[in-house]
Amino acid sequence: MSERIALVTGGSRGLGKNAVLKLAAEGTGIVLTYNSSEREAQDVVREIQQKGVKAVALQLNVGKISTFGDFAKNVQKSLNTVWQRDTFDYLLNNAGTGLYAPYTETTEAQFDDAMNIHFKGPFFLTQTLLPLIKDGGRILNVSSGLARFTQPGSGTYAAMKGAMEVLTRYQAKELGARGIAVNIIAPGAIETDFGGGRVRDNAELNQLLASQTALGRVGLPDDIGDAIAALLSDKLGWMNAQRIEVSGGMFL
Repeated sequence: MSERIALVTGGSRGLGKNAVLKLAAEGTGIVLTYNSSEREAQDVVREIQQKGVKAVALQLNVGKISTFGDFAKNVQKSLNTVWQRDTFDYLLNNAGTGLYAPYTETTEAQFDDAMNIHFKGPFFLTQTLLPLIKDGGRILNVSSGLARFTQPGSGTYAAMKGAMEVLTRYQAKELGARGIAVNIIAPGAIETDFGGGRVRDNAELNQLLASQTALGRVGLPDDIGDAIAALLSDKLGWMNAQRIEVSGGMFL
């Protein structure tokens, strides 16, 4: 069987970095994207290559839809050069930013930025990359536990994730003819630098969220990276159109 290849947006830091390292540990080749820090991204590439796995890093701002055509050409060039292939197997729409603002104070600019990054971007990036996704491949979108439970200040972000959950079902239905399965993972609170590291660095918030989690703690990056690798494994190839929350049982 030929080497599998995963394209992971936002793969240079946080949960994306953890996911690419877990996928690479299983022998999956990696195309990761970064927004601004090329050095961080190249450090991750070198870490993957030290495992004996091929990897490349490409610049991408998922909120700038007009750049997707050129990005797809760069992906195709990398596939041809590094793997001598025309397609990749897995797409993980992971890249994102945090937004914490009360509904009554959210500006149109904040709304548009969140929509471009968390919904419009993944919508059209996936559409643009479809010719490069292998028939029988997999797409894994990323939602949030906040699309199920509510925390004041996260309404705009959560609404975009809710839209992604609906889109996931339609993608699964319409791409099924190509054998492409589409699912969405919804992490709970995780200790990363996401959103300025609120969950990781604010002890009071961390304790509050842990007290509302059945397993008694907030999540760690490994919890999500392992889950992503499992969801993209061959053992779950028959799972399709599903929302999988990985939160330790938050707000049950």
